[in-house]
Amino acid sequence: MDIIWYHPTQEGAIWLEGMQRRLPQARVRRWQPGDNAPADYAIVRQPPRELLADRPGLRGVFAMGAGVDDILAQLARYPDMLAPSVPLIRLEDGGMARQMQEYALCCVLGWFRRFDDYARQQQQAQWQPLPLMPREAFSVGVLGAGVLGKSVIDALRPWGFPLRVWSRSPKRIDGVESFAGRASLDAFLRGAQVVINLLPTTPETLNLFDARALSQLPHGACFLNMARGAQVVEADLLAALESGQLRAAALDVFQQEPLPQDHPLWRHPRVTVTPHIAALTLPDESMDAIARAIGAIEAGEKPSGCVDRQRGY
Repeated sequence: MDIIWYHPTQEGAIWLEGMQRRLPQARVRRWQPGDNAPADYAIVRQPPRELLADRPGLRGVFAMGAGVDDILAQLARYPDMLAPSVPLIRLEDGGMARQMQEYALCCVLGWFRRFDDYARQQQQAQWQPLPLMPREAFSVGVLGAGVLGKSVIDALRPWGFPLRVWSRSPKRIDGVESFAGRASLDAFLRGAQVVINLLPTTPETLNLFDARALSQLPHGACFLNMARGAQVVEADLLAALESGQLRAAALDVFQQEPLPQDHPLWRHPRVTVTPHIAALTLPDESMDAIARAIGAIEAGEKPSGCVDRQRGY
């Protein structure tokens, strides 16, 4: 069994050694331009066309993350890069679920207790207790009901906030109000004091959060984006913040990354910016998942995390 590994900015020693340790029968190598030797599996981040094209023996391609938009964008440009019969597999967790929970809890609890408002008061040496919204009115809506979305919902359960979820197809989650399909999106948004975006990037979710969508939220709502920047019209988001339609936003992803230094989001007093770190790929957990998936393929089974290329996830 031959496995190739590629990341545009990492040397990958920990991955090469780790996969070799987990699959001692395999030959694991870092892909270099010009390497057209046989490969059964590829573990990649932002792979160039040359890496995957013309590999008749390829049995599976693993993305080093929950999103596969970089690979799908390449496939849109080069349809021959990867045969339709070769499964494209994304990480469903890889240690990311716990990190997403931490990020979401930090934001939701901070907004509920108004710690962001107190931070602004501190800058003005202002001592003024602020009223709180009743817990039962502080509803939290999660967009995306996959592994990561469900994990965030599980983390929020003990805090007693009303919970709702929106997804492409109907999902039944105990104690959570469920909405499905584009026709129900407005109703979902109208009842959410906090919106947490965990949707995959698809043609349907590009620029999903525009002025019209943001206007459906209750006045003074909060917005958290841990998914992809391409889903948010940033000018409309800024306008919603300026008007008070949005009280606050926490953004981990952006239309352009790194976020340009002159971008107004850096300096907006009601925006928290983090550099795409809400959930980092943890090598050990990720390699465990990939090794299990390879074992499933070798046994003639379908691994979890296979991407529907038409849906984009």
